[in-house]
Amino acid sequence: MSAVLDYLKDCGVFYIATMDGDQPRVRPFGAVCEFEGKLYFITANTKNVYKQLVANPKVEISAMKGQDSWIRLDGEAKFDDRREARVAMLEAVPVLKNMYNPDDGVMVVFYLDNVKATVCSFTEEPKELA
Repeated sequence: MSAVLDYLKDCGVFYIATMDGDQPRVRPFGAVCEFEGKLYFITANTKNVYKQLVANPKVEISAMKGQDSWIRLDGEAKFDDRREARVAMLEAVPVLKNMYNPDDGVMVVFYLDNVKATVCSFTEEPKELA
């Protein structure tokens, strides 16, 4: 997972796609960390993305690095209610401490399960990372 994490961090912004009924929804994210060997993401339980992930945990993530390569991840969002996971996210991305704390009852973290990560480019064959 560290190669995927490094790639996403190098991109800065990545996009998470969910389903809202039969309508796809895509939004930018920037916070990611590795905890216990899994990729973790953060949101708030007050946001539509949270409700969509609860209703349908299948997600895709995409990000472009530079002008010629991009990553696609697909998997299932699994929520982790442990305080340790929330603290790990805040430690990995300290700017989040301006918006959340691990005991605020709003912050939720999730990781991707059954992850498939593929790096693609205009000049090379696709390469599986996970």
